[in-house]
Amino acid sequence: MSAGAVVWKEFSKGLWTEIPPFRFVLGLCPALACSNSVSNGFGMGLALTFVLIGSNVFISALRKLIPAEVRIAGYIIIVATFVVCVELILKAYVPALDESLGIYIPLIVVNCIPLGRAEAFAKKNGALASAADGLGMGLGYTISLTVLAAFREVFGAGTFLGKQVMPASFEPFAFLQQAPGAFFCLGLMLGVMNLLGKKK
Repeated sequence: MSAGAVVWKEFSKGLWTEIPPFRFVLGLCPALACSNSVSNGFGMGLALTFVLIGSNVFISALRKLIPAEVRIAGYIIIVATFVVCVELILKAYVPALDESLGIYIPLIVVNCIPLGRAEAFAKKNGALASAADGLGMGLGYTISLTVLAAFREVFGAGTFLGKQVMPASFEPFAFLQQAPGAFFCLGLMLGVMNLLGKKK
């Protein structure tokens, strides 16, 4: 298999066959908490993508230097470094989004997805494949959160990106903007993904 084919394979798997929230059921806490609006879902997804790419590449490059006994602690330090970077970028350039996402940006450090990809992939593969894996998983997660958030925002508030899209007579399902609504939407999407997966 050529290098290009390997990179494409590692990138594309995160977009469908191994999409984190629906195939591995990982990263559900921010998926539920940050999907009440499209801007929050998209922003959280991009932040995680940045962390995934950076941490995957660094862990892959240092995989032979990190002792096995302290590898998890080493991974956390690397992931935390990129989380601090993305948090500072958000504070500097998108303060409203930073304030809206709140504690969920720092919590990326202990999110199952970066640590899971480090342990399952980056520690065993080269930097290029690891970057492709991080990008694919991150974009898959971003798409998942954005679709989930779009459903919740449109039907739960009647808006899309904060702008009214439903007619004035529309009565929003406020339930969808609350925590139980997040679980309901996620379960619905999990069911749809499983049905599509079986058909495929």
